[in-house]
Amino acid sequence: MNTLLLSALCLLGAWAALAGEVTVKDGKFSFSLESVKKLKDLQQLQEPGGPRNTGGSLVPILCSSPRFPEELKPLCKEPNAQEILERLEAIAEDPSTCEICAYAACAGC
Repeated sequence: MNTLLLSALCLLGAWAALAGEVTVKDGKFSFSLESVKKLKDLQQLQEPGGPRNTGGSLVPILCSSPRFPEELKPLCKEPNAQEILERLEAIAEDPSTCEICAYAACAGC
């Protein structure tokens, strides 16, 4: 009986590791790493004289982009959306560190 239970748990754990994807968590939000990686593509919207360099918010620009991931849209309504996006962009810049779980915000390895 114990062997059967142990085998079932091992199989379940192996399945979860293979089927699961890396999840990025920030406060009450949880996003797939794939959605976060798409932020890197949107960084081209940040031109040298753009809002980031003048201290303005990028939230309206990013959130209104048709390429902005649907999964990330709920954070656009948050008062600290700029901070959250900056943290997610840091992960998007080097997603390999998240894929190996170097960030505490990443889970699902």
